[in-house]
Amino acid sequence: MASITIRNLDEKLKEQLRITAAHNGHSMEEEARLILGRALTTIDRTGGLGSRIRDRFSAVGGVDLDLPERSEKATAVDFFE
Repeated sequence: MASITIRNLDEKLKEQLRITAAHNGHSMEEEARLILGRALTTIDRTGGLGSRIRDRFSAVGGVDLDLPERSEKATAVDFFE
């Protein structure tokens, strides 16, 4: 099994982990493994943000929009103007 080292862990976060682990009857290491496992198994890798939004709201129906024809060529936005 692999091992990792987490550097620069905030002391408050470490203390929260210690307290949560004690509350759940686990070592800090076991609690960290459980947290990582839960976080990584709940990630939905079936599409990007747009796909997930469409999937979430598809049950309520959609809207057909009449989009006007573009009269000018699209240009990039300059955020530094």
